[in-house]
Amino acid sequence: MKTHTTTLTLSLIAGLTLAGPALAADRDDRLRLIAPPWPGVTVKSEIFSQLIEPLGYTTEILEVSSTVGYSTLQSGDSDAFLAGWLPAQQESYDAAMQADAIVDLGNNVNGARMGFAVPEYVYEAGITRAEQLADPEVAERFDKTVYSIESGSTVTDMINAAIDADTHGLDDWEIMASSTPGMLSEVDGAVKRERWILFYGWTPHWMVPEYNTRILEDSADVFGANNGSSDVKTIVAKDYAEANPNLTRLLDQFELTAQEQSEFILGYSLEERDLEDVAHDWLVNHPERVAGFLEGVETRDGEDAQSAVEDSL
Repeated sequence: MKTHTTTLTLSLIAGLTLAGPALAADRDDRLRLIAPPWPGVTVKSEIFSQLIEPLGYTTEILEVSSTVGYSTLQSGDSDAFLAGWLPAQQESYDAAMQADAIVDLGNNVNGARMGFAVPEYVYEAGITRAEQLADPEVAERFDKTVYSIESGSTVTDMINAAIDADTHGLDDWEIMASSTPGMLSEVDGAVKRERWILFYGWTPHWMVPEYNTRILEDSADVFGANNGSSDVKTIVAKDYAEANPNLTRLLDQFELTAQEQSEFILGYSLEERDLEDVAHDWLVNHPERVAGFLEGVETRDGEDAQSAVEDSL
């Protein structure tokens, strides 16, 4: 179980335990998952879909933006969202919370973070903190250039603000803003030559396993509090959670590390493997993790969930 579990969820689970299998069946056999076109939530939603199918559930994927997604949670047109990134989505999240329309089940990814990043060989050379960018020799090694994603994006605005404020001695640095593929093309070329490069990095993402990306410690919190740490939450429509305690328990216990998500993003997004195969292989290769997800969960007709999933795989 996550350390953050709502009182609502605890009461639902307690009710299941006391009532026994007769009350285990959920009201709905369909789960409508919000899945913006981001590799991480795309694969994560497919993993969850394959996990619940042998339990007697079906999944409908709603490919909408996160902003629209929060609106559908409030209107009753969707049931759950596995990519509630905070603080990036704080405004939409707060509005849904104030409307008493959603339940926050806590993080489904631990270790999510963003910040100034370098390849591992630069990190091993001793560059581990953003404050070191103020050293003239270090700045020259990076050619006083930081690579980022699109101009006008929140993170590129954060870097520009750091340059304007001379944070970490960046006042005479240049920002090279591009698309995410464009930025990572520069990283790829630098890594092949073991050239020093500073770029905007985040985890989970395939850049982490592919380039051994390391995010620098940042005392100035240029990318947000706690070194740019982010929450990636499981958000469930309140009405759905109340009516479907069995699947809500599974949603609550579905939790990954940033490294795990980075690895399956690599398989799907960079290696361009079939989505269903990436999800299936992850479930097959992580039986202990799957068993943890399914603890105390039943099929819709009250049978053992773990046995049903094992048979299906």
